[in-house]
Amino acid sequence: MRKISPFVWFIVPAVIVVIAVIVFPWLFTLWMSLFDWKIGSKATFAGLSNYVDLAHNTRFLESIAHTLIFTAMAVAAPLVLGTLAALVFNQKFPGQGFLRGAFVLPMMATPVAIALVWVMMFHPQQGVLNYLLSLLGIPPSEWVYSPRLSIACLVLVDIWQWTPLVMLIVLGGLASLPADPFEAALMEGASRWQTFRYVTLPMLLPFILVAGVVRMIDALKTFDTIYVITQGGPGTSSETINIYLYLQAFSFYQIGKSSAVVVVFFALVVGLSLLLFWLRERSKYYE
Repeated sequence: MRKISPFVWFIVPAVIVVIAVIVFPWLFTLWMSLFDWKIGSKATFAGLSNYVDLAHNTRFLESIAHTLIFTAMAVAAPLVLGTLAALVFNQKFPGQGFLRGAFVLPMMATPVAIALVWVMMFHPQQGVLNYLLSLLGIPPSEWVYSPRLSIACLVLVDIWQWTPLVMLIVLGGLASLPADPFEAALMEGASRWQTFRYVTLPMLLPFILVAGVVRMIDALKTFDTIYVITQGGPGTSSETINIYLYLQAFSFYQIGKSSAVVVVFFALVVGLSLLLFWLRERSKYYE
């Protein structure tokens, strides 16, 4: 009989923790999604009926659309703005360290505190945003109280908080780039735009996509700021999957249906993450 390596016993505790904390909860959630189960009543096996109901649930389908719209805007804008900020802060200028530190302050605050501040700023009568618009002679806006603007306003909050994270990732990428391609571009007489377009950007693309993966996962699971600012309203105009899931689980106590929502949400996150990782592998400049 083959002797078990003593190093295996160092791995066993980690495996047990992973199974207890990650694997078992997911298997249990998948199992619960197959039952018609509401707190206070008996669970009855329903098969895939919860998933079929979700596929025909207009409110759930709208929450997926809201989630994808919010995620697309909350990823694209910080990637562009964060990359531009990284290019600026990569230069030497007076007060660089202070301004860089001030720029990253928004991501240091807790999301709920940030949401409460923006709730006051979005207030139609007493908010500072409408006051600033009045100084420019622009009519006041309803901001998050408008079904048309609610998601855009939530994206604005997310951009303000998480653009610094993208900046830090891209700034780290800039610091790791080799100097030889830039020296070659300088010797060939390339302009600053040509150097950025054909040298800097291709080498930075893997770092930008890593920032995109991080931002996408974070944007998909955003709950606290949305719940504090709009709670999915007005009506259901800003209701994302997370808000819908929260209401199903903790307001309507639909354990089976909420578990099915979790499974669908997990599949969505994994699918989009794999897509971005695939794009990252294709963007590596050294291949």
